[in-house]
Amino acid sequence: MLTSPHSFHIPVMGLGYTVDTPLKVARYGISSVISIMDDQLLERMREIYCAKNGFDFSPIPEKEADYRAKRIQAYLDLMHELIQAQMQEFDLCSPHGLAQLSNYVDLLPQDHRLKKLMLEFLEANSTSEKEKIGSQLQALIQPGSIDVNIMTKVDKLNSDENGKLLPREFSDALSALRGFAQSKLAGSVIFSAGMNPALFAYLEEFPGFFPDENQKLKKQVILKVSDYRSALIQGKFLAKKGIWVSEFRIESGLNCGGHAFATDGFLIGPILEEFKANRAELAQTLWEICTEAQLQKGIQCFSSPPQLKITYQGGIGTAEENQFLQKHYQLDGTGWGSPFLLVPEATSVDEDTLQRIIKAKQDDFYLSHASPLGVPFNNLRNSSAEEQRKDRIARNRPGSPCYKKFLSFNTDHTEKPICTASRQYQAIQGKRFEKGEISSQELQETLVKDCLCEGLSAPAILASGAIPKRNLSAVTICPGPNLAYFKGIYTLKEMVGHIYGKIKLTLEPDRPHVLIKEAQLYVNYLKNEFEKVSDAANKRQITYLEKFRSNLSQGLEYYQNLIREVQVDTEEKLNAMKAELVKLYQEIQQLELKEALV
Repeated sequence: MLTSPHSFHIPVMGLGYTVDTPLKVARYGISSVISIMDDQLLERMREIYCAKNGFDFSPIPEKEADYRAKRIQAYLDLMHELIQAQMQEFDLCSPHGLAQLSNYVDLLPQDHRLKKLMLEFLEANSTSEKEKIGSQLQALIQPGSIDVNIMTKVDKLNSDENGKLLPREFSDALSALRGFAQSKLAGSVIFSAGMNPALFAYLEEFPGFFPDENQKLKKQVILKVSDYRSALIQGKFLAKKGIWVSEFRIESGLNCGGHAFATDGFLIGPILEEFKANRAELAQTLWEICTEAQLQKGIQCFSSPPQLKITYQGGIGTAEENQFLQKHYQLDGTGWGSPFLLVPEATSVDEDTLQRIIKAKQDDFYLSHASPLGVPFNNLRNSSAEEQRKDRIARNRPGSPCYKKFLSFNTDHTEKPICTASRQYQAIQGKRFEKGEISSQELQETLVKDCLCEGLSAPAILASGAIPKRNLSAVTICPGPNLAYFKGIYTLKEMVGHIYGKIKLTLEPDRPHVLIKEAQLYVNYLKNEFEKVSDAANKRQITYLEKFRSNLSQGLEYYQNLIREVQVDTEEKLNAMKAELVKLYQEIQQLELKEALV
């Protein structure tokens, strides 16, 4: 598998925001990630792109056996075919091909060798010299990786049309993996939200995840993790099955988009430091376990540890931050997500949503309880989905019609699992409140749940000019807090230039450094946790809060030492960081549990 010429990637965003991003940016060597959890959205997008490209579209109906995996595979195969066609346009003998190459090279980092080769090609005098340099150029030009994301917690078991439970491999997550594994793509599957033993074990069924005779992997595995311990546990689990983890993609617990999985107060600086210190040992340990498993299986083994990448994503906003993180923590790359929501050339965001993002104030970006998964979810107060949710409550019709059922896990009141954001569940809770069976607070905790299946897929369909089925066009936005500081619509060249420091986009002047912003989010999170503790709090809750505070305090002390020893940013930024760290440290030391618990 070839290596991307860029040092950043575009992570998955929602179900729809990056569903066709590879078709927009892979031709420039930029890697990106698609969610493959919503087969209905992928089928609709396949129909849209077939029409755009003059291809025949043969729908895959739900009555067809294994339709979910087949839909996912069909969409990924179409994407592979279209991107391969795009790459064929790099014909150096034609003006169009030369222009395409110029656009490709223009986006690269300043010191990339392709830039020098391009200049040599343009300045070459003889035909033979041009051909020689041209062949070198062609060999180096490659598309960005087309990777897919499977959220391990979204793994509903499914039944046939007669209501009979289907075998485990037909669950949502395993079907999605099968669709990717059987596709033509030579990318990576990214597992997020923790370990799913059945899903991880299912990798063994597909030869593409094991080394071929040349010790190469056609399909790779990337784990999105929040800390080193999680990486080691999950990496070992897969290695024991002979599966190599090609990359650990570390994501901030709170300074990210989508679902937020807060660590126990561990800040990203100390986490990255631990990866840096243990990187060689991690690779060696996993390689030894993996090799032993491959020998037992009687398959091709890696003769030496393959490349193990360590990358970070979450809240990065300037070239200086990007460079510091990569250099100091010896990262192989970084992920830039939310800012790309403001780049129509890269992501699918409808015009109405774009304008709502730009008009939003910093307090409009907040950590909500909207997700039916019961995991904190980054949200936007002025989204059309929030307006729709409140309007439904005002009309005494709370909840959403539940068509896709990807998050139908609750069996508190029904034999068949239903979604807590569904109209059915919220109506049940409303009746329970009227009978005095639940409190007003418990009812409100139900009413904040919103349909993510429709809301996160709608923007892609709307951006393509089509109308979502049943006209469910309200959009849920799940950006990270960092997006609050970007105000404008940008070109792909502008955003990439900003990442590499070629240009500087104008950000909100009060934007804190990425490390400080995450620390602020964790301090606020801890304050809220303290406030939630009631007089009836048990010892376990108290122990958790004190452990969280201790870890957070140590993280803040780590940053204080770091900025004394390392030039993290400009002097102006450093002074602001020092002052904020002192303030944050004092705030968490002053937090107190209620007297009844002391």
